[in-house]
Parts: sequence; C-alpha cells; structure tokens
Amino acid sequence: MNYLLAQKSLPLLNELARRQTLCAFDFDGTLAPIVEHPDRARMRGATRTLLRRVAALYPSIVVSGRSRDDVLGRLRGIPLAGVFGNHGAEADSARSEDRRIRRWKNTLQAELGTLPGVWVEDKGASLAVHYRQSPRPEFSRRRIAEAIAKLEDVRTVGGKKVINLIANGAATKGDAVLAARDRLGCNWILFVGDDDNDEDAFALGGNLVAVRIGRKKHTRAQYFLHSQAEIDQLLFLIERLRAAELSSAPGARALGVRRAAASGRNR
Repeated sequence: MNYLLAQKSLPLLNELARRQTLCAFDFDGTLAPIVEHPDRARMRGATRTLLRRVAALYPSIVVSGRSRDDVLGRLRGIPLAGVFGNHGAEADSARSEDRRIRRWKNTLQAELGTLPGVWVEDKGASLAVHYRQSPRPEFSRRRIAEAIAKLEDVRTVGGKKVINLIANGAATKGDAVLAARDRLGCNWILFVGDDDNDEDAFALGGNLVAVRIGRKKHTRAQYFLHSQAEIDQLLFLIERLRAAELSSAPGARALGVRRAAASGRNR
C-alpha cells in the first residue's frame, strides 16, 4: 500500500482534480471517528466544512452501513449527489422490508439475548450485531458466529467489533459506487473507507483510487491514510487542487481577462 498524502502521490491527486472524478466516502471510521455507541457518531466541524467544499466541486456521495435515513440526518447541509445506506442496499428513501431480516433478528435475539454487551441493531435492510461493549469480545464473537450459522440466505460483512448481516443478492457498496459513477457521468473514482465492509468498493478496479483508513496487509485498497483524523487533510488537499484546476481552465482565464478589461474601462 502507498501513503496517499506522500509527496509522490501528488501527481495522482492532481489527475483526480483534472478529471470528472466521483468522490465517495464511507461514514463511520472515515468521515466520523469510531465511537463507543453508533448513536454518538458525529463528524468534526472541520470535516463537515471541508466535505461541503469538496461536494461543491466534485460529484460526491456517501455509502454507509447505516440506514439511509440515519446517515442523511448526519449529513444535513452538504450538497451530496447521492447517499446510500445499508452497505449499498438502500439507495432511496424507502426502507427495504425483508421478512428474512425479521426472522434473523428474532433468532439472534433468542440466541444472544443473555450475552453481556452484545446487542442487535435493526437497520431495515440489514442487521448489525455489536459486541464492542462485551467484557469477553472473542468469546462473544464466537457465539455470534455460531448463531449466524443457523440462519439462511445471509451474507456477513465484518467490521470493528460488529458483524453485519445482509441478504444474499442485495446491492453492495461496490454496486452503489458504480451506479453513481454511471449516473453522474464520471470516469474516475476516489473511494475512502476504513473496514472490511468497504472491500467490495476497494475491489472495483479501473480508474479507481481506493483508500483505506489504517494500513492493512490483506486489502484490495492501493492507498492508505494513517488515521481517521487525516481525512481532513485529504479533503483540504483535493479541494485546493480542484479549485486551482478550475481557476486555470481556459474559460476561467478568459473570464478573468474580460473582468480586468471591464475594470479598466470603469476607472
């Protein structure tokens, strides 16, 4: 993996600024720090300001494991071109109701309900089994895996002290990113994520700059940032490069000449 904020990566970021680039971001662990309980997740004020500026210059989307309504509430005021929830499975405002997911929830609560620090989050189109607060996380993880093995037609995606359950055949984060790229007429993608549930997008290939928060040996991402806090540096840099590119475009230069001439006539 290569460090995206290294000097040698600057030509690549300049290329993204020149192209019709889709900027796509995960939310938890990427735009917002990981917290003890998902309800407490918030972007820093600086991140919010920078993301707003980036979204005004590039077609930008967020693809989150949260429900779409949940993550939309955390992104108010940012001019995004799209927001996808439930790991890419939820692409519009309608919650996807799946009887399989209701059955999974009932089974998991029966199997795991007495396990300390373990709880099941229902996100409409997916479930998340959290064990961050467990006093015995490895034991809890094994028990969760045993319970999930009893379910049918389920796809699991790992995370940071959480296991996500999605219906087989549901759209992935990679599917969501490709759909947005095609809809918005982009020819390059910058995708930033932090976890195993972002690997579908990391693996897209083509004109993709896949960035993982935190360096990892086994990942499809080609680039990394050292920590979640560095998302602010990346947003600042791509915003500045895009603004510089737009200001140097022939149309912008011609407009500058006309404005200077008009100023001279008005003196």
